[in-house]
Amino acid sequence: MNENLFKKILIPTDGSENAKKAVAYGINIARATGAEVCALYVVSTENAGTARTVMGWAGAFEEYLANQGGVATAYVEKLGKEAGVKVEPMYLKGSPAEKILEYAEESNIDLIVMGTQGLTGIQRFLIGSVAENVLRHSKIPVMIIR
Repeated sequence: MNENLFKKILIPTDGSENAKKAVAYGINIARATGAEVCALYVVSTENAGTARTVMGWAGAFEEYLANQGGVATAYVEKLGKEAGVKVEPMYLKGSPAEKILEYAEESNIDLIVMGTQGLTGIQRFLIGSVAENVLRHSKIPVMIIR
């Protein structure tokens, strides 16, 4: 690999097993190319309406998601430290696919490395796929890890 090919790699994470696989790939690519990594966790507001309908849950649910984000990005930081890769954690709120795309473009990201939940059939149709949306709409190279 060309050393200058990637300078900034974005690894969106939700802490899932597939995301952890993507983290390993992303960190290895960063180590090989000398790139920096941004570990991005997006607190999804797509289901916030449901949480708000149950009085008192919105704040607690958002706090829970923020804590999950801390755990997910800390994992990326840990692997980065072990590999000698600089990792910057980042937290955003909104629609995950939209925020990933916006952040990648605004931050001059050279590569997005992310996992997929591997949903199929009706689940994928109803829920959609963040990875699929990022892949379809990104102007930046995307590596999807299963």
